[in-house]
Amino acid sequence: MAALRLWRTASWRRWMRRDMASAPDQPHHPRLTLSLIGQDAAEQRFLEAWTSGRLHHAWMLAGPRGIGKATLAYRIARFVLASSAAGEVDMFGAPVAPTSLALPASHPVVARIASGGHKDLIAIERAWDAKRGKARSEIAVDQIRAIADLLHLTPGEGGWRVVIVDPADDLNTNAANALLKMLEEPPRQTLLMLVTHAPGALLPTIRSRCRRLDVAALSEGEVRRLLGNLRPDLAEPEADALAVLGDGSIGRAMDLAEQGGVELYRSVVTTLASGPDPEAVMALGDRCSRADGSLDVVIDLMRWWLARLARAAARGSLPAPAIEGEERAARAVLARLPPDRLADAWTAIGTIFARADGLNLDRRQTVLDAFAALR
Repeated sequence: MAALRLWRTASWRRWMRRDMASAPDQPHHPRLTLSLIGQDAAEQRFLEAWTSGRLHHAWMLAGPRGIGKATLAYRIARFVLASSAAGEVDMFGAPVAPTSLALPASHPVVARIASGGHKDLIAIERAWDAKRGKARSEIAVDQIRAIADLLHLTPGEGGWRVVIVDPADDLNTNAANALLKMLEEPPRQTLLMLVTHAPGALLPTIRSRCRRLDVAALSEGEVRRLLGNLRPDLAEPEADALAVLGDGSIGRAMDLAEQGGVELYRSVVTTLASGPDPEAVMALGDRCSRADGSLDVVIDLMRWWLARLARAAARGSLPAPAIEGEERAARAVLARLPPDRLADAWTAIGTIFARADGLNLDRRQTVLDAFAALR
C-alpha cells in the first residue's frame, strides 16, 4: 500500500512543479525562508556530522515533494558559509558546538544569500526562460559544466563553498554524468547538496557518492501551522481541509489552495457519495473539461482518497474526514468494491488518466471513465 501514496502521472508532476523553478522573484523561494518547521531531526543529523570534523562532501536531501528539503538546504548553506567567516568560540578560545543551523535575520550572510549575491553559494535549478515566461523542462549539462569551472577557482571569501542542486531529479542524462565527475573529484572545502524527491531515480553512482539525509513528511498540525503563516487569507475550514489534503506536504497544500483544491475535492466526494449518480459525474466532467488543470487535480484527489480508504479499510475502519460527507462517500464505494479491490481501482484510474494525458484525449470522457472504474 505504500505505493498508493505516490503521485505518478506526468501531468500531476508538471502541475506540482509549475512554480518550483519559478520566476526569480518568487515570494516563498527557499533562499528567502529562514524558518523551518518539522525538520529538527534532519537538522540535528547534519549538525552531528559538522561537529564531528568529518563532514561528507556531498549530501542527498531525500523525501516527498514540498516538505522543506530545499529550505533545509539553504539553511545549511547559510550556516556553513557563516561558519567559514567566523566560527563561535568560548572564553578560552575553544570552538563552541552549535545547537542549531538558524542564523538571525540581521546576519550579513542571510542578506547576501537572499539577494543572490554570495560569491560562494551556487544554486543550480532549471533555468528561467524569459521569452516563454516559464522554467525550462530540465537542468542542462552546460549549467553543470559552468559550475565545475567555477569550483576550480579560489573561493570568493576564502572558506567553504556550497552548491545546491534543486532538484537533482531534473538533471538530464548529460548533466547527471557531468555532476558525477564533480562528486568523484570534489574540490577542497566544497559542500554539494542534492535535493531529490525520487532518490531511486538518480544514477546509482551518484547515490553511492552522497550521504543520504532523509527529510520527513510533515504532520497535519505542522502543515496547518505553515498554512497559517503563508496563507493567512484562507478561511479556517478551508485551511483545515488543506492541512489534511496536503498529505504531509506544505507545497502540495499551497498548490491545492491556488487551484481551488478544496472545492474540487468537495465535488469529488459529493459525486462519490451520490452512487455515483450519472448526472453528478457529467457535471464534474463538464467542470474538468476546461483547460485550467482541474482534471489533473480531480484525478489526483480521487486516487489520494482511494489510497486513504484502502489503508483504513484494511484496518477495519474509515479514514478521518477532511470535509463533511466523506463517510457517506466511503460507505457508498465500499458497498460496491471490497477493500481488496480498491487498489485495482486506484491503478485503473491512473492508467485511464495516463492514457488520456499522453494522447490528449477528451477531459470530460476521462472523468466518466474514472468513475466507471469504481463500479
